[in-house]
Amino acid sequence: MRTWKVDDVMTKAVVSVKETASYRSVVDLLTINRFSAVPVVDDFARVLGVVSEADLLRKIEYAGDENPRMFESRRRRGERTKALAGNAHDLMSTPAVVVLSGTTLAAAARLMDRESVKRLPVIDDLGRLIGVVSRGDLLKVHLRPDDDIQQDVTASVPPAVTVEVTDGVVTLTGRLDRFTAADEAARRARQVAGVAEVVDKLAWDVDDSSGIVPGSIFY
Repeated sequence: MRTWKVDDVMTKAVVSVKETASYRSVVDLLTINRFSAVPVVDDFARVLGVVSEADLLRKIEYAGDENPRMFESRRRRGERTKALAGNAHDLMSTPAVVVLSGTTLAAAARLMDRESVKRLPVIDDLGRLIGVVSRGDLLKVHLRPDDDIQQDVTASVPPAVTVEVTDGVVTLTGRLDRFTAADEAARRARQVAGVAEVVDKLAWDVDDSSGIVPGSIFY
């Protein structure tokens, strides 16, 4: 069974900025490209941080505030710096939340959810930027043709299992010798990229879910 990785769905034509990029140029870049964030890289394409819309909005949020002490009670200690920032170095959030090339889509999705980010820079073993994966990119896996999904599921389950796929919904029918074998087949089907739902209609001869098989002899 093929496991889909971020490399399969990421955008490879990456847009990034250097530390010296001005506030206005970063705003223009995000607006024109409709990005929510942009990676900041050094001369070797290594990711130093990320400038997001939230970082840029600090300047607007605190515009007109004349008392420097008010920043000390804000959510983050660095917000005053970002509100007064003129370039990407002072604007960016660091360290950047990144994902390594070869990471599975499931792992990338969990990282996005945990860190509450919409986009992840994808880096190689040297920390260099090679792509960007977004929430929308992760959903591309569900655009796979039913025939491709059926082929992958069929290769992942025992030959006795019949596989049908309609709009990403997988239906499993057939009979196996044990409950645990049927349960494993359904589990493996759910792991195939693009599967939206598994309808488990499998039957079995022996319920070995308790670990005790009828007819076993104990001494």
